[in-house]
Amino acid sequence: MDRQTELSGNLQAVRQRVTAALDTAGRDDSPTLIVVTKFFPASDVAALAELGVRDVGENRDQEASSKAAQAADDPRCQGLRWHYVGQLQSNKAKSVVRYAAAVHSIDRGSLVKALDKAMTVEQQRRAGDGAAPRDNLQCFIQVNLDPAGVDDDEARQGGHPAGRGGVDPVHLHQLAARIDGAEHLDLAGVMAVAPLGGDPDEAFETLAGISAGLRARYPAARAISAGMSSDLEPALNHGATHLRVGSDVLGQRPDLR
Repeated sequence: MDRQTELSGNLQAVRQRVTAALDTAGRDDSPTLIVVTKFFPASDVAALAELGVRDVGENRDQEASSKAAQAADDPRCQGLRWHYVGQLQSNKAKSVVRYAAAVHSIDRGSLVKALDKAMTVEQQRRAGDGAAPRDNLQCFIQVNLDPAGVDDDEARQGGHPAGRGGVDPVHLHQLAARIDGAEHLDLAGVMAVAPLGGDPDEAFETLAGISAGLRARYPAARAISAGMSSDLEPALNHGATHLRVGSDVLGQRPDLR
């Protein structure tokens, strides 16, 4: 079986799961399917684009920037939207804003500041090159849903302990206000990963409530980025608008050893 045929079959199976989950949830909308291409080559990105995929995700800047540059020269990939879905260091902000339409892992104020500053520089660079300005960066606040919570000192800073992502829900609105006040950033909504070993249905129900509270203050922040290959059904049942699916479309990740 050639790669295009394999990807087509996998993609069709995921889309069928999404349709069935939407029917079960009584929804008639169309969530955004982000295919996370981590560790897979740019040729797979092009193949996905040919199959109608418009949104792709990455969680490492070095890999993402390389693939985005290759895709920019490939006519098959015109119109692709790149989503940065992994933990992001502030010193990578300047690179990320060159290709990413959205960042799904905003979890601290210092990152908001770095991204807005990087966007200012990027808009100036484009103006200097005679290029059109880019759209504002769509920002999802990553919420920590782990019952253990986050370390209090880290939480006060809007950060997270090593190995865990997301802001404590009690600090969500403080971070949202910083994004909302930034010149080149738009507050899109919230993102979360179901805690390892936890019940994703309970986790995403909690996230839906957090999202509702955010929308009460920021009506445009309607997006909920939740659900991966293993738990897209409960995510859709609780209102996910963006799914981040990798292995069920692309297969087992390559062995990089």
